[in-house]
Amino acid sequence: MLSVGLTGGIGSGKSTVTEIIRASGITIIDADIVSREVMENYPSALRDIKNTFGEQFFDEDGKIRRKKLGDYIFRYTEERKKLDDIMIPLIKGEICSLMEKYDKEGIKICIVDAPTLIEHNLHKDMNFNILVWVDKTTQMNRIIIRDNLTHQQVINRLNAQIPLDDKKDYVDFIIDNSSKLSSMKEQTEDIIKILKSYCQ
Repeated sequence: MLSVGLTGGIGSGKSTVTEIIRASGITIIDADIVSREVMENYPSALRDIKNTFGEQFFDEDGKIRRKKLGDYIFRYTEERKKLDDIMIPLIKGEICSLMEKYDKEGIKICIVDAPTLIEHNLHKDMNFNILVWVDKTTQMNRIIIRDNLTHQQVINRLNAQIPLDDKKDYVDFIIDNSSKLSSMKEQTEDIIKILKSYCQ
């Protein structure tokens, strides 16, 4: 099975690229979905998060207040690292299990869609890696409009990830999503053709 990492920064348009790839019939592992499933399926993770950060980040039903926790950990690097230490090993384990399952099922290509693919060294386990890139000004404007965040909240989130320009050094393909949707779609479809050619 050909394993391919797909990454980008918040506001880069990676989700749109993912939908184009999914529509082509390629199997996707979404790290964000895996993360939510880990929180549901591993009571130990929830317990560790509550013990580490406090009950104020949980609602009356015992579910994590994700936005509140996110706002907090993005302000403090050490706090974000504490959450990563709890969650990342579990998320990586689930992703590896899914990849093994798809490989046994005869899936030809599997895309691992992960915002922090490079930050957590998942890219090293892939045959190829793709970056969805956008210039920083466009990126910030998109986040502010889409997520209704303050300028400082956006800065905090961007500082939590490797800058997109630096991520270029770790990937095999770059999709420039700074201009028209049609251009991004064309670039994505070209990469899909290249990946599928490896499986013929």
